[in-house]
Formats: sequence, structure tokens, C-alpha cells
Amino acid sequence: MTITRTDAAVTLPGEDFSRVALTPAAVELLLKLWERHGPLMFHQSGGCCDGSSPMCFPAGEFITGDSDVLLGSFASFAGPDTPALDFWMSREQFNYWSHTHLTIDVVQGRGSGFSVEAPEGKRFLIRSTLMDWPV
Repeated sequence: MTITRTDAAVTLPGEDFSRVALTPAAVELLLKLWERHGPLMFHQSGGCCDGSSPMCFPAGEFITGDSDVLLGSFASFAGPDTPALDFWMSREQFNYWSHTHLTIDVVQGRGSGFSVEAPEGKRFLIRSTLMDWPV
């Protein structure tokens, strides 16, 4: 079975390939959450527990800074003239995952209480594949 995906726009200087994508199931859930919460963003930290799953927040609710990397941006995600849905990762985590392409998917189960999908009985999940081009 082939999974079609939506690739994010390239955001890292000097690169010409997308590092992050969404599965159709992720797009469907995100559109539902966008309708309820407004513009959204992802942040992938690292470490144990819920920190190893991508967290989805209302845009701007999670403050990013110099210790974070913008890996991708899904422009006009919820329609024309809507803000982009950005995917951020902690710089430390990016150092470990710099050789992978990340696909955000959805699975049944309860994720973190801080991520907006938690009440839906679903959670976002990262599926990674090794990139076959130099990084």
C-alpha cells in the first residue's frame, strides 16, 4: 500500500529537499484541530516519555528560540490566506535526526495531555526514513 504524503516547504538554508511530511490521516486530523483551535504548530523535542512524540500546539503557544530549528512549513495549510503550519525541532534533537526524513502520522491511543490531539483518542507519531542523499 502506498501512502501519499504532503511535503513541507524547505526551510533550512542551503537545502533543496523537504525534511518533513504529513500523511493523509495527519492532514485530516490537523484540519479538524485547526477548525477548533485556529492555526497550529508542531514541536519535536527529544528525550523520554511524551518528549519523543511530536507535540501539536496552537500557533505561538510554544515559544521557540535559538535552541530550535524550523524543519518545514506547510503553507496555506487550512486554505488560502491562512497561516502556515510550522514544524520545529530542538536543535539538540536535530543533531541526532539530521540524516532522516520525518513523516507525521496518526495512530490510535492517547498522547500527551499538552498536545491538542489528546482528547481525540489519537496521537501524532513520527515515522522516519534514512535519507539517501548527503546532508
